[in-house]
Amino acid sequence: MKTLLLALTATTALSAPLLAKDLEKDELTFGFIKLTDMAPLAVAYEQGYFLDEGLFVTLEAQANWKVLLDGVIDGQLDGAHMLAGQPLAATIGYGTEAHIVTPFSMDLNGNGITVSTAVWDEMKPNIPTDADGLPQHPISAAALAPVVETYRAEGKPFNMGMVFPVSTHNYELRYWLAAGGLEPGYYSPDNVTGQIGADVLLSVTPPPQMPATLEAGTIYGYCVGEPWNQAAVFKGIGVPVITDYELWKNNPEKVFGLTAEFAEENPNTTKAVVKALIRAAMWLDENDNANRMEAVEMLSKPEYVGADAEVIANSMTGTFEYEKGDVREVPDFNVFFRYNATYPFYSDAVWYLTQMRRWGQIAEAKPDSWYDEVAKSVYKPGIYLEAARALVDEGLAREADFPWDSDGYKEATPAADIIDGIPYDGRTPNAYLESLPIGLKGEQTVVGNEIQG
Repeated sequence: MKTLLLALTATTALSAPLLAKDLEKDELTFGFIKLTDMAPLAVAYEQGYFLDEGLFVTLEAQANWKVLLDGVIDGQLDGAHMLAGQPLAATIGYGTEAHIVTPFSMDLNGNGITVSTAVWDEMKPNIPTDADGLPQHPISAAALAPVVETYRAEGKPFNMGMVFPVSTHNYELRYWLAAGGLEPGYYSPDNVTGQIGADVLLSVTPPPQMPATLEAGTIYGYCVGEPWNQAAVFKGIGVPVITDYELWKNNPEKVFGLTAEFAEENPNTTKAVVKALIRAAMWLDENDNANRMEAVEMLSKPEYVGADAEVIANSMTGTFEYEKGDVREVPDFNVFFRYNATYPFYSDAVWYLTQMRRWGQIAEAKPDSWYDEVAKSVYKPGIYLEAARALVDEGLAREADFPWDSDGYKEATPAADIIDGIPYDGRTPNAYLESLPIGLKGEQTVVGNEIQG
């Protein structure tokens, strides 16, 4: 026993300086929603990357996105897996006001739009088929438009679900609908339903409840992250019609968010967290996704996503099932590290802000400089690159894997990579808004039920 105690004492003495790392806070609680794109948090915990940085982390599933955001703001959570729109909306005072920052983007792609099997049957005659007789992808919302018109003629509102007013899912669903000629509705300071002038009425449903809400007939379709599109396929109640990879190739998704105050008061801790998350993202994508099945088993645990491993694997391992039995290769459905997925680009932030303006959540026109300033107040690539540099210096990452010389803006997304054929350049947000056929432009505002200006 004495020998064992001496050995333990020696081990503790050797590891203590390594674990301390001048951390301002080493016991942390992070929140997440039960979606597969929370994977970097689970992997950083399960693989010991947090511990390697001297961090003792607790991961806690949250009931919904509002509860999660409130938990970060009031300090019950030190940080969280967040919708990219949440830090931006909070910082500009749309909804709950607080300065939230992100030094780490969690993933690219990962969402889908699903309709009920009944709506799918009504859409199919409007969808061309390929040489094998299968529906030709990507499927435009133009195929849904006659269905919506039929429901309107019968006096039935066409309801669809998304997960939160400032979620990627809200903006992606709106983008898809508008690209197919359907009005998804507007917000105004006096009416925050987002349903002003809408052909399709969008409302909030928490991600894990999407399939049940669809099955109950409360909504006819939804946009959500995995595994809740594949869950509808497995239950035989819904058909995913498009993935966000098909909507906008390698689009930004979730972020890791924390208060600006926490990041300022705990710079070493924040850098350590980002280091652990970068390592987790690298592990998820390394060797052509060789670790994905291990990640699937991890995520299927009830404390993480809690869905059947088979359902999670359907999208997480490089395939995606649309109509039952129609399984297609989508190797980049989930991207965690490739294509600089973890770098918090200002241009990603600007896109979210343009969509807030497009649909009236930002009520009045803003100059291009405003978009740039807000992006830089929320997205923190400097912290990210400090963490990346430390990993390279420690031999844990490769120099070539990080965009050291970036000004924070990606090259413009080409027209061919977006479903409506309209390119996106984050450096010119107002010109981008002008290029979109549906949505607010210039000095336009929503007054009552009308667009004015």
